[in-house]
Amino acid sequence: MYNDIAYILIDKERLQNRVRELGRQLAAEYEGKNPLMVCILKGSIVFYADLIREMNIPLEVETMTASSYGAATVSSGVVNVVSKLDSKIIGRHVVLVEDIVDSGRTLAFIKSDMSNKGVLSLKVCSLLDKPSRRVADLVPDYAGFEVPDEFVVGYGLDYDQKYRNLPEIGVLKPEIYQSK
Repeated sequence: MYNDIAYILIDKERLQNRVRELGRQLAAEYEGKNPLMVCILKGSIVFYADLIREMNIPLEVETMTASSYGAATVSSGVVNVVSKLDSKIIGRHVVLVEDIVDSGRTLAFIKSDMSNKGVLSLKVCSLLDKPSRRVADLVPDYAGFEVPDEFVVGYGLDYDQKYRNLPEIGVLKPEIYQSK
């Protein structure tokens, strides 16, 4: 897998330190509120697991599947939400945990939908933020790292379902995804 990586953008130690900081920040903000931590599958699963283990407060976990990418490297613009949490979010403090906010379409759609369903609060925690690609009016409430307009993989992020198990964030060589 490493032969396909142009360079490591964020190493394992920096990832662990930043996830620890985010977990502590969220724990402090949500102390006594029993937040519902929602993992946006699949890309967020590694970040999500590490993040909630850093939160030393009572919380509940949930997952949902949503995407605007499919197998592509850029957003299609059409958001596909496979699982909804309508009844589970009423009267709750909800934190959406995402791997990367790129175009922002997926999270803007989810936030708009959930905001009208009786949540007490709704925030976004994203490992990566790529504002250079943003088309939706969305800024994550918590972001681990701002990244350049490069195709990144690892720590849950993939290309064609590969590279999720890399323990760091790397930039994929363009010839890997441009050849398809």
